[in-house]
Amino acid sequence: MKALADLVIELDCPREELVVLVERRWVLPLQQNGDYIFSEADAARARMILELRRDCAIDDEAMGVVLDLLDKLYGVRRQMRDLLGAVAELPEAQRDMLLKRIGGIPKDGPDEG
Repeated sequence: MKALADLVIELDCPREELVVLVERRWVLPLQQNGDYIFSEADAARARMILELRRDCAIDDEAMGVVLDLLDKLYGVRRQMRDLLGAVAELPEAQRDMLLKRIGGIPKDGPDEG
């Protein structure tokens, strides 16, 4: 966990710029004793936003759309990881049948095709 002042130093950006990210709810740190406390995920998200602004010239209007799409993408990736984990736990015959059905392996078997 990092205080706002620490993150300002780490990211080498003005304090006001980080506060704007919080005010726009693009980054959601905890508040403790009147200060923002950033988790590692919060710090990484702030870094990503600053890089998108700087390197890709994404303006504030587009940033909300970009962040929404990235959040959805990460959500789908988590769901896919969970699904693949559940498939891996199936008995081999059921797993193979499921993978054939969804196109994961050729219908004629893994060695043919």
